[in-house]
Amino acid sequence: MPGCELPVGTCPDMCPAAERAQREREHRLHRLEVVPGCRQDPPRADPQRAVKEYSRPAAGKPRPPPSQLRPPSVLLATVRYLAGEVAESADIARAEVASFVADRLRAVLLDLALQGAGDAEAAVVLEAALATLLTVVARLGPDAARGPADPVLLQAQVQEGFGSLRRCYARGAGPHPRQPAFQGLFLLYNLGSVEALHEVLQLPAALRACPPLRKALAVDAAFREGNAARLFRLLQTLPYLPSCAVQCHVGHARREALARFARAFSTPKGQTLPLGFMVNLLALDGLREARDLCQAHGLPLDGEERVVFLRGRYVEEGLPPASTCKVLVESKLRGRTLEEVVMAEEEDEGTDRPGSPA
Repeated sequence: MPGCELPVGTCPDMCPAAERAQREREHRLHRLEVVPGCRQDPPRADPQRAVKEYSRPAAGKPRPPPSQLRPPSVLLATVRYLAGEVAESADIARAEVASFVADRLRAVLLDLALQGAGDAEAAVVLEAALATLLTVVARLGPDAARGPADPVLLQAQVQEGFGSLRRCYARGAGPHPRQPAFQGLFLLYNLGSVEALHEVLQLPAALRACPPLRKALAVDAAFREGNAARLFRLLQTLPYLPSCAVQCHVGHARREALARFARAFSTPKGQTLPLGFMVNLLALDGLREARDLCQAHGLPLDGEERVVFLRGRYVEEGLPPASTCKVLVESKLRGRTLEEVVMAEEEDEGTDRPGSPA
C-alpha cells in the first residue's frame, strides 16, 4: 500500500528459534528436522535441519516481526539446503520428500512477500525455489497420487511460482541473467497453451532470441504440429531442468504419436512394426516400456519385439501410462547434484544474454 514500507527480515536461521521450540513441544517436527539418532520424547529439533513450515496468513492477524522473517540471503540458503540435502534423500519416499519440500518452499515465498526485498534479489530466490520444485515434482513416481504429495496441488504451486517470478521480471528492475532460461521453462511447462505462447511472444525480441527460449519455442511448435520425430529429437537435446519442466507432457505426446501410427498403419489383417523403431522415435526407456505403451492402448504384440496394428483395436482409456523418463530426464543429470542444477542450470544451455531485456 502507498506509504507502507515493508520490513526486512533479520532471522538468521532456516527456522526461527520460537517456531522450532513450539513445534518441538507440539510434536510437529518432521523426521527430516530432528537431531539424527535422537530417541527422546518429544524428539529434539536440529537447528541445522529444521526449516520454517508454511502457515497460511489469517485475516486480522498482525504481520510477523522482522525477527521471524528470513532475509533473502537466508531464504536462498534455505532453498539451496532443500535442493542439496533434502531433495536427494535416498532413504525417504520421493512423495514424502516432495510434500516436505513443497511446503517449505511455500514458506520461503511467503517470507519473501512479507518483506521489502529488491526485485533482483527476490528473482534469485524465486528462480531457485521454482527450479527446486520442478525437480522434486519430476522425480515423483507413478504412485505419487496415493502418497502425501498431491500432484494437482503441486501443479498449482508450480504455476503460482511462475506467476510470481514473471511478475518480478515484468517490473523491469534487473538485471535477471536467468530470465531467458526461466521464460523457456514457463513455455515448456505449459506446452501447447495458447495463452502461454502469447505471453512469451510478447517478450522483447532480444530475449526471445536467447537459446533457451528459441529451443522452447521450437519444442512448442513441434508439439502443436504433432511432429513426433522432431519433437522427441528436440526433447533429447534439452538440459535437465527444462526436461523436468516438460516431462508432464511426454505421455500425451507419445499417445498422440501412437494414435497417428494406428491411423496410418492399421489394416483388417494387421500390419506389424518393430518396437525398436518406436523406442528410438519416442525416446522410450526400452522395449519393455514400448510393449507396455502398446498394450495399454489395446494393440496386440507379435512376439517380444513387434507390435500389430489391427484396425479397430486402438483405444484410449484414462491417462497415458506413466513413464520413468530415464532417457528424457534422469540421464541428463550426468553426475551433477540437484543443487548444482538448481543454482546454475542456464550455464549448460550456452545462454546468450539479451542486450536489453526491457
